[in-house]
Amino acid sequence: MVTISAQGLTVRLGRHAAVRDVDVRLEPGALVGVIGPNGAGKSTLIRALLGLVKPQAGRVLIDGQNVTRLDRRAMARAVAYLPQGQTLHWPLSVERLVALGRLPHLGPLSRMSADDEAVIEAAMVRADVQHLKGRTATELSGGERARVLLARALAVGAHGLIADEPLAALDPGHQIDVMDLLRGEARGGALVVTVLHDLGMAARYCDRLLLMDGGALVADGAPMDVLTAGALARVYGVTARIERDGDVPLIVPMARVNE
Repeated sequence: MVTISAQGLTVRLGRHAAVRDVDVRLEPGALVGVIGPNGAGKSTLIRALLGLVKPQAGRVLIDGQNVTRLDRRAMARAVAYLPQGQTLHWPLSVERLVALGRLPHLGPLSRMSADDEAVIEAAMVRADVQHLKGRTATELSGGERARVLLARALAVGAHGLIADEPLAALDPGHQIDVMDLLRGEARGGALVVTVLHDLGMAARYCDRLLLMDGGALVADGAPMDVLTAGALARVYGVTARIERDGDVPLIVPMARVNE
């Protein structure tokens, strides 16, 4: 299992404080959503948690070890990362692209084992891309490509998964499939963190939400405790319809506060 904690984490991008004095502990077994308006610091926060950007202050610990001291291959085996907006430059087949998820487990000049092949196949099934076998990844639609890249992250077989806007470019049905998958990974004991813009999906699927604004963590808790009318007005500048349909929370932004 994987646990990640940030202590007094501050990250500057040039003169801009993208993340400001964040303290948070992320433990396995829960689906954690990171939400907030554009420019709130969501992507920078998760990149800092992975050691991909250097903090100006504070530190990040993964299983008690400072992320800056961890071997990158060991890090890649522990936490799979699905960045947003990836561009594919090489015309790889779908199978070969998904197979890249196994690289952290392979030594130089190593060949894929039968176990590796089984993990790759299972990842493709879970991401609903097995029917794309034989296709060239650069020729896929945006939604198909997003699911193939998710399969690549799943193929790592890590105990942690961090996904930055995994619902972008997906139709509603596949958005539901991906959220079901992420929640299932968390229920299975993995640490799963995802950046989301869809507040309805965040409220419905996540066990915990981190609300970012101006680089600061301004709320952390259960979805319906975080997504209050006051918070949505203050952080997003919108009014919203907030109610429940049985056990399913519904969050529908309605209008700008100043309208």
